[in-house]
Amino acid sequence: MSTKEIKTYTLAEMKDKYIGKVGTSERDEYEYELRMDVLGKMIKRARLERHMTQEELGKLIGVQKAQISKLERSANSATIDTIMKVFKALKAEINFNVKIEDNFLKLT
Repeated sequence: MSTKEIKTYTLAEMKDKYIGKVGTSERDEYEYELRMDVLGKMIKRARLERHMTQEELGKLIGVQKAQISKLERSANSATIDTIMKVFKALKAEINFNVKIEDNFLKLT
């Protein structure tokens, strides 16, 4: 009996095949949604570590509980200002990196 070798693929290869190559609008949209989902999960985790309810966090930044819930499910509808307010209210530090070609910009 012969054994058949199973072909394996990297995650990058699978993304290229099923979502689109890096730089395509489909891939950019996927990567953006993924980052926003991760950001929402980070907000929820920080809130829970502070033992706060969504309502309590909302009151601190001046929004309704529903807005915090929506933000935690996916931060893609939030402005950077709102995200900054959330992390400030949670006494959590957030860092943004801006890369132009091969150089990272730093705020001084």
